[in-house]
Amino acid sequence: MKIPMQVTFRGMEKSEAVEASVLEHAKKLDQFCDHIISCRAVIEAPHHHKHKGNIYHVSIDITAPGKEIAVTRDPSKHQAHEDIYVAIRDAFNAARRQLQDYTRKQRGDVKTHPVSE
Repeated sequence: MKIPMQVTFRGMEKSEAVEASVLEHAKKLDQFCDHIISCRAVIEAPHHHKHKGNIYHVSIDITAPGKEIAVTRDPSKHQAHEDIYVAIRDAFNAARRQLQDYTRKQRGDVKTHPVSE
């Protein structure tokens, strides 16, 4: 990555352990696309339930040459996202898949279909 990873926390205290997990996941993205310009992650705890756990919301924005990749995990659809590390893992897995698709297209590995008239 050319620009250092940015991690933002909203609705919660900054956690060194969570930030370290995000940085570790971001470092692994370089294996799939070696020309990432920047990567930003937002970790958000939008609701504060007293009897139920918080559902964490993770957004990732990745900038690569000619491509902006945005990943947003909707917390209402994933009960497992009561665990912040699961939410982070799922968001970075989605980002990895999008980066792999982008890299395949850049290399020309994507199969194209002939245009029929």
